[in-house]
Amino acid sequence: MDLLPAESSQIKKHGFRSLKLVNANMDDVLAEKPFGVDYGRLENGLCYYVRSNSKPKMRAALALAVKAGSVLEEEDERGVAHIVEHLAFSATKKYTNHDIVKFLESIGAEFGPCQNAVTSADETVYELFVPIDKPELLSQAISILGEFSSEVRVSTDDLEKERGAVMEEYRGNRNANGRMQDAHWVLMMEGSKYAERLPIGLERVIQTVSADTVKQFYGKWYHLHNMAVIAVGDFSDTQSVVELIRTHFGDKSSSPDPPLIPLFPVPSHEEPRFSCFVESEAAGSAVMISCKMPVDELKTVKDYRNLLAESMFFHALNQRFFKISRGKDPPYFSCSAAADVLVRPVKAYIMTSSCKEKGTIEALKSILTEVARVRLHGFSEREISVARALLMSEIESAYLERDQMQSTSLRDEYLQHFLRNEPVVGVEYEAQLQKTILPHISASEVSKYVENFRTSCSCVIKTIEPWATVTVDDLKTVVSMINSLEEEQSIPPWDDEHIPEEIVNMKPNPGDIVQQFEYSNIGATELILSNGMRVCYKYTDFFDDQVLFTGFSYGGLSELPENEYFSCSMGSTIAGEIGVFGYRPSVLMDMLAGKRAEVGTKLGAYMRTFSGDCSPSDLETALQLVYQLFTTDVEPREEDIKIVMQMAEEAVRAQERDPYTAFANRVRELNYGNSYFFRPIRIGDLKKVDPFKACEYFNNCFKDPSTFTVVIVGNIDPAIACPLILQVEFQDLLNPVFHFSRDDLKGLPFTFPSTIIREVVRSPMVEAQCSVQLCFPVELKNENMMEDIQFVGFLSKLLETKILQVLRFKHGQIYSAGVSVFLGGNKPSRVDNVRGDISVNFSCDPDISTTLVDLALEEILRLQEEGPTDEDVLTILEIEQRAHENGLQENYYWLDRILRSYQSRIYFGDVGTSFEAAFPIIRNVKKSSIFVKQIFHYYLIIIAAQVQEEGRSKVRKTLTPLTAQLALRRILPFPCKKQYTVVILMPQRSCFKKLKLFIHSAPNRYSRDAKVSPMLFFLFFFYFLLFYPEYIGWRERRIDLVISLTRYTCFGRWANPHFSRHGRPDCFGSQFVEIFTQFTEILRVCLFRHKIVIWKIGDFQQEQGYTFFLHYQNIGGTYHFDELNPQRKTSVFTLRAVKGDLKDYKSAKKKKKKEKKQMTNTIHFVIKIKRIDMYRKKRIESLLDNKKRLSNQNIAKF
Repeated sequence: MDLLPAESSQIKKHGFRSLKLVNANMDDVLAEKPFGVDYGRLENGLCYYVRSNSKPKMRAALALAVKAGSVLEEEDERGVAHIVEHLAFSATKKYTNHDIVKFLESIGAEFGPCQNAVTSADETVYELFVPIDKPELLSQAISILGEFSSEVRVSTDDLEKERGAVMEEYRGNRNANGRMQDAHWVLMMEGSKYAERLPIGLERVIQTVSADTVKQFYGKWYHLHNMAVIAVGDFSDTQSVVELIRTHFGDKSSSPDPPLIPLFPVPSHEEPRFSCFVESEAAGSAVMISCKMPVDELKTVKDYRNLLAESMFFHALNQRFFKISRGKDPPYFSCSAAADVLVRPVKAYIMTSSCKEKGTIEALKSILTEVARVRLHGFSEREISVARALLMSEIESAYLERDQMQSTSLRDEYLQHFLRNEPVVGVEYEAQLQKTILPHISASEVSKYVENFRTSCSCVIKTIEPWATVTVDDLKTVVSMINSLEEEQSIPPWDDEHIPEEIVNMKPNPGDIVQQFEYSNIGATELILSNGMRVCYKYTDFFDDQVLFTGFSYGGLSELPENEYFSCSMGSTIAGEIGVFGYRPSVLMDMLAGKRAEVGTKLGAYMRTFSGDCSPSDLETALQLVYQLFTTDVEPREEDIKIVMQMAEEAVRAQERDPYTAFANRVRELNYGNSYFFRPIRIGDLKKVDPFKACEYFNNCFKDPSTFTVVIVGNIDPAIACPLILQVEFQDLLNPVFHFSRDDLKGLPFTFPSTIIREVVRSPMVEAQCSVQLCFPVELKNENMMEDIQFVGFLSKLLETKILQVLRFKHGQIYSAGVSVFLGGNKPSRVDNVRGDISVNFSCDPDISTTLVDLALEEILRLQEEGPTDEDVLTILEIEQRAHENGLQENYYWLDRILRSYQSRIYFGDVGTSFEAAFPIIRNVKKSSIFVKQIFHYYLIIIAAQVQEEGRSKVRKTLTPLTAQLALRRILPFPCKKQYTVVILMPQRSCFKKLKLFIHSAPNRYSRDAKVSPMLFFLFFFYFLLFYPEYIGWRERRIDLVISLTRYTCFGRWANPHFSRHGRPDCFGSQFVEIFTQFTEILRVCLFRHKIVIWKIGDFQQEQGYTFFLHYQNIGGTYHFDELNPQRKTSVFTLRAVKGDLKDYKSAKKKKKKEKKQMTNTIHFVIKIKRIDMYRKKRIESLLDNKKRLSNQNIAKF
């Protein structure tokens, strides 16, 4: 259905659709020189790329690329390439003590984790995004890149200061995703050096590598011949930028004979590799299939055609995967395929699927079956036409915005040209090639790429599960079965479902514009439609192929009773999976092929919203989706509900396994109380969810258009857009379903604790992680609301900057820190104060978390008492100004700004009510005066928009060290230490790990102060052996617990100073309690069928000449390391610490009693064991069933 008026035909005729085809031969060679850039090499070998680009204005995207990565490291250098990257920002010849970071912040440039540099296996890239409105800024930024190239300072002090940050980055990488990725990398690269050169490195190298080793690596591989400088920005003259590069790099000498970058081959293999990876913290079960192959060259037009055909293959295959995931009883929740360059010589075809627990075999069968189906029957012409339309739509959008490409995007293209030899031919020529080639790529040509997914093509098949349910043999069986079905051609062809041609079946009657307002100060126009909907649009020329819109209405989940909350809160999720716009997602996907139009919904606490993003030429389609949203109902079917609820249950279970979810839940519970709104959904809540109620609530949320305000921003032509808006206008309901006034909304109950709370959340972890969140309450008074909201933004950036300086740059113990503000719990009142919180978060070493919290509190208190420096204030002002300048060039910024104007405190949706509340001075004017109401409404929008900017400008003008100090005192509790919450996520270690940690940390913690005796240690040791048997491993009916106390002298030297004369330990009070706590979960023994096998305490390293041994006896008889006598009710153990070894002790027994005492210093400890009911056979057998799981958690070694 074509609803576009005649004038809109112009939009379809210009640009891409009128672009001429190119007459290219398949053997034509693509240009080696990159398009649109000044490109060359200096005499010393440095390569440079310089291009002028005005998006964004007065900004430059810079990069230094080095063809040196982790694969070049030797065994004792594993992690050094990454350490060099860190040291570059720490100190160079010209800059010391992180002066580079201070400079970047002082000019408003970005600095943060993964923003300024990245180290991979093959290269290291340093990136800067800087303002250039002052002539010296660009020169100084390029000089910094010059420092990185050859002047990085590598001293012992610099290295020691940076180890903590690198270790924290290493620790952050050792989460569930990091472990899964690392394991998959090793499996894929097996047999090559890449497998042993993960960029993050090894912990022991990070902790112990010397400065000389780092300096040697830096000097060996950082040569100008292997580097390139890329500069893309709003330059008036590119040659002047080339001269700047020549100035800062030209005098640097390069080695006359630099080492060649070696190639490290990755061997292929015909037999597939299998892996069943068990990750207890995994977010869910998954299947990964990867097939390696050499990286294809891209030199000719034929190569480019092959690249397009490959892209069409993945689009077509992903369309099938998506439809299967939305079918009846799907084998997986999602599945996608893509090609990815892994390392310089190798790329891979990868298929990844997420599935239900114990569903990996079913998912693997489905994926392999679909791949085999494509090999047997290929893709249909319809599938190819859909894929072709998608690619054509993507290149059309790129072509229309070819003059509005971000400088960072262009910079990345030139990086790939230098690092991967990828040609850069320009968007216009690329669009011509695609428009010429795409229509001639056939289904058979696309289908042949499925051959790269054969299991004989260096294939790796891997499953990921929270606990083991499948084996490698199971995977091999599936592969063999699918291969047999393919050989027998027993797999039927793909069955395409019917796809409707039109989104809107019946042409609606056009509506009318009742009122229209022009707001010249923000360049916007407001329409009041006949159905009551308010539409405000603003034309921008930031992007030629972008239109954004958002519609909102007051009234959300806060209006619901508690017993309906969880059901209704899932309404948007359930509806999205079933189909929101009157069609199933799999059908709608094909209907929108080749169109760029997306619409999504959200149900919030106080608002219901829909948002969209589309091309100007597809605005009609996007508005049709909005029309369908309001005029159709989501009608769930039983099979749909089953799938959606299963997906939700899997997601909830994954959250329950995630340590960070437990951490975040506790933070919310502390800061906002145990309110049902802030409480995460649990399995018990999920079982109470009524999907039909959820869909009914969702349908009612988008029924009444009269309550919605819609803001549209982008490349919108009013002559085209207004008729489209009216054409799809839907009528107002006679009986509104949801019609709420913002002043009558129910607020969410939440109260910040009035006292100090410091709490540790311990969660089981495979590897130790620690995260800290420090929160302060915030209350903004109504009378200073506009200024204080701006102050909160400035102060949060100030706190983030200063805490990062203290914890990272001064103490070197964290990688990054963030400060965030939450004010979203308040209802949109016009007169109430606003409450919320400011949160400081960072990750660190678990052992020093409390110390770092205290340091952060001290720094915040110092800022409250002394205030920031002038430099600090200027820095945050500059950062904010640069972010504001960038935002002014983005459609998202203006969309948000106009929405905030409608939602501000001075805007009254009812003009009559606003008249009384805001302008009492003109109360004598008749309320029925439509003209006065219109004038008043006009000024309300203008004032609301201006107040935001005026508040920002006022704060900027008045922000000084003194006003910042006063704002910190006013907005945060003063002193800050009187009211706050701290939640620290800490690992809950297994018992053996706790024992090992205690033993190895005790010399530093207790050896001089606590004076813990070995007798006390083994007192606890035996106590927990008796009463907590689960964590010891079994070998049939025998338990061998071998403990190596390499530093057991930490518990005392066995000499009398550590004991009173009567043998009592000289350690009580808090130290005694701390030690006792350490042992409350340590070491348990299993009694099996009333029998116990005595453990050996052996392999002790002697220290100061003492040896332990254990003696066992039953009452009435003595046995050494044997079974308990089941006829006896009491058994005795004796522990002795003997001077010398056991042989010396036995020989001493033959001497006189006096001589024996002189030779040995023996401590005796006796404990009686009684048989009790807790050691029932049933319990022990239950524990034995968990033997494999305990082993996987490294609780015991069998």
